Order: sequence, then C-alpha cells, then structure tokens
Amino acid sequence: MTPSTAASPQAAGAGLRLFVVLPALFLVGAALLWWMVLPGNPFESAPVVGTCLSWLVLIAAVRFLRHVARRRVGAVVLAGTVLLGLVAVSAPPRTSNDAARYAWDGIVQKAGHSPYAYVPVDETLSSLRPAWLFVSGSSGGDGRPVCARDLFGTESVAASGYPSGNPLCTAINRPHVPTIYPPAAEIYFLAVRATVPDTAGYLPFQLAGLLISVALTLMLLRVLARRGLPLHLAAVWGWSPFVQLEAVNNAHVDLLGGALILAAGMLLAGGRPLRSGAAFGAAVATKLIPVIAAPALLFRRPVRFIAAAAGTFALLYVPYLAVAGAGVLGFLPGYLKEEGYSQSGGIRFGLAQLVSAGPWPPVLSAAALAAVALGVLRRTRTGNVWDQQTVMIGLTLLIVSPNYPWYALMLLPFIVLGRRWEYLGVILALDVIYMVPSVAPYSEAINQGVLLAAAVAVAAGAWLRRRAELRVAAGPALPTQALNGAPGPL
Repeated sequence: MTPSTAASPQAAGAGLRLFVVLPALFLVGAALLWWMVLPGNPFESAPVVGTCLSWLVLIAAVRFLRHVARRRVGAVVLAGTVLLGLVAVSAPPRTSNDAARYAWDGIVQKAGHSPYAYVPVDETLSSLRPAWLFVSGSSGGDGRPVCARDLFGTESVAASGYPSGNPLCTAINRPHVPTIYPPAAEIYFLAVRATVPDTAGYLPFQLAGLLISVALTLMLLRVLARRGLPLHLAAVWGWSPFVQLEAVNNAHVDLLGGALILAAGMLLAGGRPLRSGAAFGAAVATKLIPVIAAPALLFRRPVRFIAAAAGTFALLYVPYLAVAGAGVLGFLPGYLKEEGYSQSGGIRFGLAQLVSAGPWPPVLSAAALAAVALGVLRRTRTGNVWDQQTVMIGLTLLIVSPNYPWYALMLLPFIVLGRRWEYLGVILALDVIYMVPSVAPYSEAINQGVLLAAAVAVAAGAWLRRRAELRVAAGPALPTQALNGAPGPL
C-alpha cells in the first residue's frame, strides 16, 4: 500500500468533517437561533430546552472547527459570527426590552435634554415620542391603563402620562422612574441614535451589538494567536447562542462593558497601565458592575492604573453631573432595593441561602467576595490574568446570583482565554434562573439547584486543575492544555 493510498481514508474523513458535518452543525445552530428570536414562536414555553440544545450544537461545532487549518480558521469564525448575527437581528428583541430605554435616552439627548431629567411618562417631552415606543392606551373596567401587544408583537407596559394621567402604552420598562445607566452608556446610546431617525426601531442597537461582538471576536483571535492557543476557541464567543441572543438580538449594553474590560486586560498585559486604566474606567462608567473585574487588573503599576481609571470615570460624569447634579444616580438606589440586594430573599445570594437565613446571606456573601478578591489580587500575574479574571468575575456572579444572564457577557471572553470551561456552568445557571418563571412551582428550588450545580462544576474544575499542576511538578511535563483549563480542548 502506497503512502498516498493509506492516507486517503484519513483525508476523506477530514473532508467529511469540514465540508459536511461542520456546515450542517452551523446550519442547525442558525436554525435554533432563528427559532428563538422569531416573534410568536413557542420559545417562551420551552426556553431552557432551546438554550441547552443550542449550547450542545455549539460545543459540537467548536470541536469540528479544530480540523480547519489555522491560517483559515480565524476567517471561518468571523464569517460565522457575522452570519449568526444577521439571524439575530432579523427579529426584534426576544427576551428583554432594555433596548427601548436605550433608544429613548438617545432620542432625548439628541434633542438636547439630559436623560436624567425626565422620566419617560413625563409629558414635557411628549413631542419626542416615536410611535414605536409610545402609543395612547385605554382604560379597563377598573380604571387602570390597558395595553395590547405593540407593533413588534411584544407586550407593552401600561402606564399613565404625567401630569395628565391619560392611559399610555410604552415598550420601556419602569417608565415611571429615571434612567439607571451611567454616562458612558448614555454616550453610547446617543452615538447610536444620532445617525438614525427617531422612527428607527431596535435595529440600530442590534447592529451596533453585532459590530461590537465582531470586534470582540477579533480581539480574542489576537490574544489566542499571541499565546499560541487554538484560534477556533474564539467561536465559543462568536458562535455562542448566549452572545447572539443577549448581545445582538437583545442588544444589551453589557456587551460594551465586557469589550472594554477585555481591552483593559490586553493593554495592561502589554505594559500600558494608563491606557488600561482609562479603558477600565470607561467600562465601569458603562455599567457599574464591571468594577468587580478590578482585583485582577492591579498586578502592574496599580497606582497609575487606579488613577487613570478614576480620572476617566470622573471625566465621563462631569458633563452629566453639571446638568443633572445628584440626578445622575438615576434609578440606581431604587433598583438595588427592588432587586433585593439590600436583604435576603428570592434567588439573590442563592448559595448563601442554602446554609443560612435571615440577615446572614448578604453578610456571608460579602465575606466570600472579599476572600475571592483578596486571593485574586495576590495571585494575578501577566501570565495568568485571563485565568484570574475568569475566577473573579465568575465567582462574583455565582455568589451574588443576579437574575439577569446578560451580566455574564463580561465573563465569557475570559472563559475562552483562560480555558476555564467549568465556568460555562455559571452562564447556564443564570440563563435558567432568568427563564424559569418565579411563579412556577418549585422555582426557588430549581434556581438554587442550578446554582449549586454550577458551584460543583467550578469546584471540580479547580480540583482537576490543581491535580494537573501537582502531576507536572512531580513528574514529566503534561501537554499545555492541561494547564489552561479543564482536561481536553473544545
């Protein structure tokens, strides 16, 4: 048998994987995404099933991407990111209406008003209201406002105009309170809406989300290439159903914060603490939760980093503070109280609630967060910044257990770079918590169960990693993959 003859079955198998199986998996993933975002489909009745199926397809697709030549895999990942993004923007936001508030804040600023000065139902700015965001309502038998589904097929929020009290229907959630978003987010809202007419619906923010998602994919490819890691891993971000749904279709601004945190890490690893601090300050001024990433970014010239971050944060606040004063806090204090962070209950601090009750879950959670932050602060170096960032953000989300999975948009890039795949369980847990209705039977038990499962997965991953490190120290070197995540690449 000649060498060429012997190699032919292997070549045929590779061709089958590249030209048949991988495209088929990609098409299945695209079809599932289309099904999830299509208005009027039964996704609302089985969201957990759809999400889990999409993740399984993603894992299979990423494994087959290993067989694409390294010189081509980056282009394949980028092309897939764009194509899936186009599917995601083919329908209005599916599981969140936050982009409606983004649009209104942008429209208000474009007209020369502070987004912190008026609540959406305030009729002072009624002349700015586009028909896709606001329509007149009707009164029900009890005198309360009644709303039908809007032109996008989603349920409108029933409200009353101020001061007239006339029934009003709007796509904006919490229309009676001021905006919660910090200045960098508001600048982003203005930048997106400044180039389109007010009549444009959700699409501008969805396209902006797609652009940022593609940019973040490029950033991941660059870091992976510099570290000599497999480039196909960037598809865990770009092809993820979680990213396409939350960052592109729902257009959450958390995506911008995550991109800025990644930029801060890249700049700091490259020896540029001032620029890194500026990027981090902008991330925190986009949505305050990125502050949890700070402990893993203080390993190089921390004074310069902190000064640049604080200066950027303050500078972004200055123009809004000059106009609105203390009003720049917006709905933040009320939001924290409404979401239950001032006390135990619901799913907040869910892990601590498994072992304590009363006022103790917040206290125990704060102590756990302090211990995690201190540990990350002591261990982080240039060579493990991505790994430690995964630990810091992932454990914070697990301990605090927010009700919104899109907070984890800032976690996934670091999972990819650190190859800490066990932390995908945190994202899946937050997805389940969000998708299981709070009124469903046993919902609290289900939510605490998935949090516990995610915690077990994270602990198991840490144990396996520690075992691999001890084996390396005791004997012959293991493959590099064993030191960069859970055993075996995706």
